[in-house]
Amino acid sequence: MTKTPKASGKTPAETAPEATPNATGPGPVERAGAAIERALVDPLTSALKRAGLRRAQKSAGEVDPAPAAAPAKPAATGAGKPGLAVSPLAVPFPVIPPIAGVEIATGRAGFYKHEREDLLLMRFAEGTSAAGVFTRHGVGSAPVDWCKRQLAATGGADVRALVVNAGCANSFTGRPGADAVRRVATAVGKRLDCRQRDVMMASTGVIGVILDDAKITARLPDVEARLTPDAWAQAGRAIMTTDTFPKGSYATAMIDGVEVKIAGIAKGSGMIAPDMATMLAFVATDAAIAPAALQTLVSLYTRTTFNCVTVDGDRSTNDTLLLFATGQSGAPKISRPGDKRLADFRDKLEHVLLDLALQLVKDGEGATKFVKITVNGAESPASARKIARTIAESPLVKTAFAGEDANWGRIVMAVGRADEPVARERISVKFGDLYAARDGLISPEYDEAKMSAYVKNQEFEVSVDVGVGKGSATVWTCDLTKQYVAINGDYRS
Repeated sequence: MTKTPKASGKTPAETAPEATPNATGPGPVERAGAAIERALVDPLTSALKRAGLRRAQKSAGEVDPAPAAAPAKPAATGAGKPGLAVSPLAVPFPVIPPIAGVEIATGRAGFYKHEREDLLLMRFAEGTSAAGVFTRHGVGSAPVDWCKRQLAATGGADVRALVVNAGCANSFTGRPGADAVRRVATAVGKRLDCRQRDVMMASTGVIGVILDDAKITARLPDVEARLTPDAWAQAGRAIMTTDTFPKGSYATAMIDGVEVKIAGIAKGSGMIAPDMATMLAFVATDAAIAPAALQTLVSLYTRTTFNCVTVDGDRSTNDTLLLFATGQSGAPKISRPGDKRLADFRDKLEHVLLDLALQLVKDGEGATKFVKITVNGAESPASARKIARTIAESPLVKTAFAGEDANWGRIVMAVGRADEPVARERISVKFGDLYAARDGLISPEYDEAKMSAYVKNQEFEVSVDVGVGKGSATVWTCDLTKQYVAINGDYRS
């Protein structure tokens, strides 16, 4: 279970924007380029981005406020750790076809005592562009340091491979951990005939344990021999830790009349909070996009997706999101992120990232409820986001959700302790369409029975208006159950 928020710095791979949850109508597509490029500097005023979030949320199938039947459960695919029941909120792994220029193989390096695959190798075609955003965590990890350094050195050009291991985070391991990463990258480079700096690395698992790189390098010949274009589901399973189901997403988009594919996998279940979330995610497309443009896009949409989910409020040392563009689709190469030919691609990329982010919440350790929390009427979008996060991460609020108790008083408590401007006499709280409080008082139409019935749904919404402005933000979260304590109490056993 590793996670990585992101460190502020000077390299392109370190510039993940803040979430911009307000939603307004999109401007003409001809203005898309300037709007997107301004978004990194002034994301909170980017109408294009806010409109993209609205479309992405809709396409990602956000919850309807009205009570709905429970989603169909996928067949149990085997949790990352023995004994874990598959989340009741689990979604099936999608059918993901091969992505031109991407080959995948998995294997068992032996970082776990039990029998399971825990090693992933991806090989990319020559000329593949790469971009990434990483944890802002103050500790960080050796693989995160490696990726940031290599992306800065190469500008994200011609990345040829990705190696991921589960079971050991290789975080807080000093020089020995860094040396282990370098040795793996060197071994992979020799086998795949590329430079060590063209190999990206990621790890997830227990913090404070030095990576035994020999376990990986010993398996490389066997894993390389099994490289295939069609192994996305196996890849999703190999990177799981306390995940109870593999997470994947797929979409197609049109660029100048040519269809391109976008596919991704992610892992994460606990130690998940905004600021890059707690997770690993790897997304690939066969589109031809220059590294700088790719970096702009992945940084931009991280804010509206992975940075808008939280399970437990804890950030990780290993969070990594890497985006690869192989250029094998036949579509023209795009050098500007705001190029109008990328309009559909931008929407679909955000959809894939949001889909993966919401799956993390649905696999929150011990989760039984999936909750969308929206704050309106705040002084600014940033203020709204802080209030929404405070609500979403409150143990009292989350345990009330677990107990199917529409305890709106706990939500008001969380609003007040966010230390953001609010107008007490104008605060309103709703569960779905049901008002619990209006204008600073219990709502005249408050109905305890209806409220209790609503929160028995597996998925529901809470919205708050704090009455001081027009800022808005959305955060997705889950409940906090006894199972969360059980999973984390036994994490290293």
